[in-house]
Amino acid sequence: MRRRWEPVWVGWIDRLWEGLRPLDPYRSVKAALGALVIVSVVITTLLALFAVNSATELRVITIISIIASLLITQFVAQSLTAPLDEMTDAARAMADGDYSRRVRGDRRDEFGELAETFNQMAADLELVDQHRKELVANVSHELRTPIAALRAVLENVVDGVSDSDPETMRIALQQTDRLGRLVEHLLDLSRLDNGVVPLRARRFEVWPYLAGVLKEANMSKGQGHSRTDVHLHLDVSPPELTAYADAERLHQVVANLIDNAVKHSPPHGRVTVRARPGATEESLEVEVLDEGPGIPESERAHVFERFNRTKAAETSSQRGSGPGGGDGGTGLGLAIARWAVDLHGGWIRVAESPRGCRIQVTLPGVNEMQG
Repeated sequence: MRRRWEPVWVGWIDRLWEGLRPLDPYRSVKAALGALVIVSVVITTLLALFAVNSATELRVITIISIIASLLITQFVAQSLTAPLDEMTDAARAMADGDYSRRVRGDRRDEFGELAETFNQMAADLELVDQHRKELVANVSHELRTPIAALRAVLENVVDGVSDSDPETMRIALQQTDRLGRLVEHLLDLSRLDNGVVPLRARRFEVWPYLAGVLKEANMSKGQGHSRTDVHLHLDVSPPELTAYADAERLHQVVANLIDNAVKHSPPHGRVTVRARPGATEESLEVEVLDEGPGIPESERAHVFERFNRTKAAETSSQRGSGPGGGDGGTGLGLAIARWAVDLHGGWIRVAESPRGCRIQVTLPGVNEMQG
C-alpha cells in the first residue's frame, strides 16, 4: 500500500513545490525583488521602533536605515546583474567570431534558465560555424582533385606528351563527370537545407519503378565510374507490391545507394536491391546490399554525414578494389539519401549483415504521410 501511494505523494509535492516557485527568492527574480522590499521595510520599521523606545534621534535612525537599504539593494542588484554582464561579454565575443564562450548556469531562477538557453544557442552557433568551415575545406579539397587531374591531362595533350586519343579523353571525361556530380550533390543539399524541395507523393508499382532505376544504373556504368564488372540484382516480393512516396526523391535515394554499393564492391561483385512491404498501408522497406568491406559498427552513426568517408571505404578506394576503384566519390550521396528519407518522415540506417554492407530504408506509407 505504501509503495502504491508513494508516487502520488511525490507527484503532489513536486506540483506544490513548482506552485510555490514565484515565492522562492532563489528560484524567481520577482520573489527576490519582493524579498528585497520586505527586508528594507522591516529594517526601517525596526530602526524606527528602536528610535521611539530609546533616546536616539530619529534622523540618525533614518540615515542608518537608508544606508542599510542601499547596501542590501546594491548586493541584490549585483547578484542579479552579474549574469547579464557575463552574457553581454560572451555575446560580444561571439560577434567577433569566438563561439567557444559560455556563461555560468548554476542559478535556479530565470537567469539560470536564460544562461542555459544562451549556452545552447552558443553551442549551436559553434557547431554551425564548424560545419561551415568543414564544408568550405571539404568542397575545396573535392574540387581540387578532379580539377588538378583534368588540368594535367589537358597540359599533357597541349604539350604533346600525350595524344588526344579516346583513352585520354575518357580520363578527362571521368574527371568532368566527377565535378558535375559534386556540383549536383551540393545543389541538392542546398535545396533540401532551404526547404524548397516539395514532396509530391503518389502511388506506384514498385517492381517496374525499381527496374527502371537499376536500368539507368546499368547504363551509367563506365561514365561516372568504370565498374562494369559489378552485377545488379532486383528482388521485389510480392511482385505486385505498391507504395506511396515521392518517386523522384526515392529515385535519388536508391540511385545514390546503388552508386555507393557499386563503388565499394569487389571485382565481379553483386549488388542486390530488395523491396518488401512495410508495417502500414503502402509503406515500403528497401534494402541495398553489397559484398564489399562493409562499415564498422563504430562508424555507422556518422556514415550519413556530409563528406564522411569510412575507413573501409577509403582503404577500398586507395587499393582500387576493382576497375575504377580510385574514385571514392564526393562523400555526399548518403547525406542526400538521408535527407530525402527524412523528407518522407521515414528512416535510413546501416543494418547488420554477415557480409558486405546492408543499408535499410523505410518509408511510412500513405496514412502517416497524409496525416
